[in-house]
Amino acid sequence: MQFHHKPPFGRGYTPLVLRSGATADMLMDFGVLRLSAGETYESYSETDERLWLLSQGKGFMDAGKEGSFAVSRPNLFDYSPWCLSVPAKQRVTIGALDRDAEFYYAATDNPREFKVTCYPPEACHSEFRGEGTLRETSTRIVRTIFDDTNRPESNLVIGEVIGVPGKWSSYPPHHHPQPEIYHYRFLPSQGFGLTAIGDTPYIIRDRDTILIRDGEDHPQVTAPGYAMWYLWVIRHLEHNRYGPQYVTEAHRWVSGPEEHIWQPKR
Repeated sequence: MQFHHKPPFGRGYTPLVLRSGATADMLMDFGVLRLSAGETYESYSETDERLWLLSQGKGFMDAGKEGSFAVSRPNLFDYSPWCLSVPAKQRVTIGALDRDAEFYYAATDNPREFKVTCYPPEACHSEFRGEGTLRETSTRIVRTIFDDTNRPESNLVIGEVIGVPGKWSSYPPHHHPQPEIYHYRFLPSQGFGLTAIGDTPYIIRDRDTILIRDGEDHPQVTAPGYAMWYLWVIRHLEHNRYGPQYVTEAHRWVSGPEEHIWQPKR
């Protein structure tokens, strides 16, 4: 399975990717947790590291004696996320306070012992990637929450991209051997974008999920008039942790001088 379209999501936890069946090779569980005001959800695993990322709303993430964190996010386009990362054998309670809250969840096996860490919005590395290149056709916001530079003990990498209306992201086309999940939201929600995973094109809409496997290019473009947010989660491979991206040779030239890019004559 490459493409997953399953809205609307109900209350409670909705699994979107599982480490079994057609998605076993992704090596990750992924889903969405939606809570009404006052509701809570408990999680525990003997073997898995887990993370929760606040999509929107107001709530808390409680890891017992390791700390409890009040979290709030008006929306995911204009505000950076809160993200809680915990090791195996750590009990966690997720809750919504005086209004509804929505969280994204990811998990994978990890035998390492490490410290519970909550990443607040100000700890998120945010950049306008692509500025000054490709005549600004691929300028986008990239928010990296954690990777090997600040969470080397984790088997996961997580971040967000906000695609500017009418512009490209995940560009130039590139690939990597580690499996990756993209999950999308649009503003306004009836918006859409396009992607090609390998040689297969897809229309992407609000709350779709795309799975990216070894060697598959995955460029994205956002329809004019709409903003596209997507969460990306990568699973490090044993003895091959995520790091460099491999730009497809045929398209490598686009990162060169802009004057080589054709422009219409007026």
